[in-house]
Amino acid sequence: MKRVFITDCEGPISKNDNAFETMSHFVPQGDKLFAVVSRYDDALSDVLRRPGHKAGDTLKLVLPFLKAYDVTDLEVRQFSGRNLLLIANAGYSLRHVRSISAAYIVSTSYEHYIRALCQTLGFPFEDTYCTKLSLDECSIPEEEKGQLKHIGMEIAQLSVFEIPPEAKSQKDLSEEANMTIRRLDQIFWKTIIRMRVGKFYSRVNPMGGMEKAEAIKEITGKDDVTMVGAMYVGDSITDEEAFKLVKENGGLTVSFNGNQHAVSNAEIALLSSDSLTTAVIADVFIKFGKTETLNLVAKWSREALKNSLVNKDLLDDFLKLHPRELPKAEIITRENMENLARKSNEFRKKVRGERIGGLG
Repeated sequence: MKRVFITDCEGPISKNDNAFETMSHFVPQGDKLFAVVSRYDDALSDVLRRPGHKAGDTLKLVLPFLKAYDVTDLEVRQFSGRNLLLIANAGYSLRHVRSISAAYIVSTSYEHYIRALCQTLGFPFEDTYCTKLSLDECSIPEEEKGQLKHIGMEIAQLSVFEIPPEAKSQKDLSEEANMTIRRLDQIFWKTIIRMRVGKFYSRVNPMGGMEKAEAIKEITGKDDVTMVGAMYVGDSITDEEAFKLVKENGGLTVSFNGNQHAVSNAEIALLSSDSLTTAVIADVFIKFGKTETLNLVAKWSREALKNSLVNKDLLDDFLKLHPRELPKAEIITRENMENLARKSNEFRKKVRGERIGGLG
């Protein structure tokens, strides 16, 4: 059977949250502003289930504030290239997978960052799906810039409210959270949307939520692969729909240092500081399919790996890299899901840092 490997970028391939880092670098208090908007995004997509909004829309909501400070496409491209932080052995892993299968990156990240990553890794940009964006195409008056700077400062002073894990509706959120959501609704959908810069909200469509699922459908269609032959690797709320599509249609779903959203929707949880763990799983899936992959993970040990049919050179390098303790690989069940999600989220923060690891 023909199979295909599809992966998110930030998390499984790189340690960056490029949009957060871009905002932090170019916009005063941009880190706090981004964190507030990101939590708003999580609430709208995961709790309120607001029509027309999807996980990952933070990336378009923050664009007006980059324009307020005259940030250009060239500046974002250069910044992205200078600050690229890869998961260990990401290049090796992608090269190995591409030697035995078609491979694609489906990422919410801005195309500026994905182009920089592809150039560094030698990965074909045409085999990626990401958030298309041109900052330079939109010019705004000075008066609007001043107003946006003031709004940005206000947002940065709002609280990054907590979302209870069990929250299913607005009434499950605190009054503080609901106040912040109401204020941001006014800012984004009554004030900024009417500005010239508001055109970003209709022109930019972040690659998150259903867009990732649609990208997978396009990939499997053009490569003539059934969904049973698809392996998808993700780590966050923007991967939920992709996970659901692949899992419900018989493919393999893998959380790599995922947060609660990823672990709750995937079949295998990987906790690893390097991407060779993903390459080992992909090697078995691409050659032998889902059942053999799950069997290997169920027996996960040095002995099981040595007795497996994983590519010998890859396996030797993987075991040398981990001479004492293997990275964690475990099948996700209802019984272990909560504990695995907690451990995975903690490990995620160790690999990517507390601030980036804590984003949705």
